[in-house]
Amino acid sequence: MPYKEKETMKLFYSIGEVGEMFDVNPSLIRFWEKEFSALLHFSKDTRGNRQFTEQDISKLRILHDLIKVQGFTLDGAKKHLKEKENRKEANDKDSLYKSLEKIKAELIALKKKVSS
Repeated sequence: MPYKEKETMKLFYSIGEVGEMFDVNPSLIRFWEKEFSALLHFSKDTRGNRQFTEQDISKLRILHDLIKVQGFTLDGAKKHLKEKENRKEANDKDSLYKSLEKIKAELIALKKKVSS
């Protein structure tokens, strides 16, 4: 039986990595952190670099979807997130996105396996 390496998940991501995930500049993430301080609270390491968890990335994914995809203004996004129903809908959408990403990764792995 061949050795299969376990899939590892990072605990923390850098601001550069998160910027690449959303195809935005790190400065935009810092700006969103200031504008949405009630929603976004990123931890920092001993050198002051932001450390993003999966939960932080989920929150940023919701913001990115509202602002960059759906075209909300910053004030519109803030109002939208204040409403409880909208927050639940955004969280459901994020869960669906995560599931689709996982399925995509499994399909890519299966395709590689079949073509080998």
